[in-house]
Amino acid sequence: MTAFANPAKHDSSGKRIIVAIDGPAGAGKSTIARQLARRFGLLNLETGAMYRAFALKALRRDVALDDAAALEQLSTETDIRLEAGEAENRVLLDDEDVTGQIRNPVVTDAASRVSVFPSIRAWMVRLQQQMGADGGVVMEGRDIGTVVFPHAEVKIFLDAAPEVRGMRRFDQMGPAPAVQAEEVIRDLRARDERDRNRADSPLKPSPDAVLLDSTDMTLEQVVKAAEAIVESRLQPAVAR
Repeated sequence: MTAFANPAKHDSSGKRIIVAIDGPAGAGKSTIARQLARRFGLLNLETGAMYRAFALKALRRDVALDDAAALEQLSTETDIRLEAGEAENRVLLDDEDVTGQIRNPVVTDAASRVSVFPSIRAWMVRLQQQMGADGGVVMEGRDIGTVVFPHAEVKIFLDAAPEVRGMRRFDQMGPAPAVQAEEVIRDLRARDERDRNRADSPLKPSPDAVLLDSTDMTLEQVVKAAEAIVESRLQPAVAR
């Protein structure tokens, strides 16, 4: 994985901090992670993009999304990297920039399906741990605070009602979406079911995570609340 210069804040022990943000699809994790990265001088690592990049490759290769053995073999032939950018990460799949190709609903749904297999999750976790090993990162996903970085200095579990999350996803599709809002919400509920009930690393808050429900909050309110959580957990570092 690519290394980056990082001006991140340190905690009181001198260690560069890790902020873990978990939560279901559509909760706003990527947006909040970007805001926190800018506010606290951290590198934003969007792990969901890694799963989507792998799902895109599986779709391109016509690999069945329920074939664990074939997906595991495909993972051995796959290189995924994230490069930091001003607005968002660049996602490189086997050296191809696929940033603009991994946001559509088909790829998003496929990512949820391939992520249920323990071998794929174990591979991804290794990559994620390598990328965040030196600290100084905001990392968001489904199991960052419970599996990838259980000792992260700050853990946030960002959630919202499924109807609200679904409408946010629908609104992001632009003025002429190919699907109806009801379909987006239905697909999101199905994804929630898979994520929360998978045998390996199910979606759940870490016991020491701060729960942040954004159902009735504006983006500005959520950002301020998340910043306050980081500041309250790392007051010695922030005060420097």
